[in-house]
Amino acid sequence: MDKPTVLGYMREQPQRLADVFMNREEFVQPFVNAMLRNKIKKVIFFGSGTSYNVSVIAAYYFRHLVHISAEAQYPTVFKNYGNADDTGLLKSDQILFVGISQSGTSVSTVEVMQQAKERGYHTLALSGSLNSYIMQFVDTRAHLLVGDELTPPETKGYTVSLLSVYLWAVECAYEFGQMSKAEYDQALRETNELIMNFQSIMDESEAWYERNKTTIVNSDRINILGYGIDYGTALEGQLKIGEMLRLPTLSYEMEEYSHGPTMALCKNQTIFMIGSQEAEFERMLKFSEAFRQYSDRVHIITCAEIANDSRDLIFTHKANKYLAPLMYTIPFQFVAAKGALDIGIDTGIDPFEIPLAHYE
Repeated sequence: MDKPTVLGYMREQPQRLADVFMNREEFVQPFVNAMLRNKIKKVIFFGSGTSYNVSVIAAYYFRHLVHISAEAQYPTVFKNYGNADDTGLLKSDQILFVGISQSGTSVSTVEVMQQAKERGYHTLALSGSLNSYIMQFVDTRAHLLVGDELTPPETKGYTVSLLSVYLWAVECAYEFGQMSKAEYDQALRETNELIMNFQSIMDESEAWYERNKTTIVNSDRINILGYGIDYGTALEGQLKIGEMLRLPTLSYEMEEYSHGPTMALCKNQTIFMIGSQEAEFERMLKFSEAFRQYSDRVHIITCAEIANDSRDLIFTHKANKYLAPLMYTIPFQFVAAKGALDIGIDTGIDPFEIPLAHYE
């Protein structure tokens, strides 16, 4: 049997996402039932690594689509220092703790879910196995339909998780009366259209990497700038490149990058700018023009129509800002995985052998 590879799992994503969408009731219904049955008024998402980045976007979905209080938290930070409700206006049984862990063995996420359950909060876990370790400490189990991913970096795990939490939000928005039947049907139709075009998204991302790879893999530093919903995408890009390509990589909220970090910008640094159709889009274009006076290695990733430049990735498929993060993560996966391959790094091997993050 061939050794599993990150690129192999990446290439599964079009079919895997189609399967997830087709079988969405399996993981959507337990979540919606927990929300409705318990009359939840606040959701707190927990995860580490890729799962935290998913949590950041999940919280955005629930605030903007479901119009419910939602936040993302690092599990250990929250466990030691956090408070589920600083206002004192909510009862513990009105708050849902959601733990996202593909393996179900993340030490920090398991511990915070265990603590939450002991304190009377409703708890739910999204994991690749309904029998994983985390499931011992939650009231509701939701199945992450990701299949096997046996290499250390998670790629299809991210997109499957992101699609899952988006479908949670869409269903809750409809059930809570925040989305009409017509809007609900349109959201599902647009999701299906994106998935049906996902192979072209993969192909365009890979072609973009190939035409820009020489400068990218020879960068002194990589900066990834996002705003709005795609601050979470920037975090995921930083994680993937750090895990695989192993170059110094930092993510910033776009505006904040201009408040100091720009002083270190020079010609051997690469900047990736994620161009979602939110309030900052035109400002992003202005920033990109300014940054290109200091480095030629400035790349915009978007599905909006902008002036053609070979450095940029302009997806043919157009998606709304809620679905676009599924697209925008793919070029970072190629930078990380193919970049590592091009400079001789085996991404299937975890060079850090001391077990700290997961239960064995």
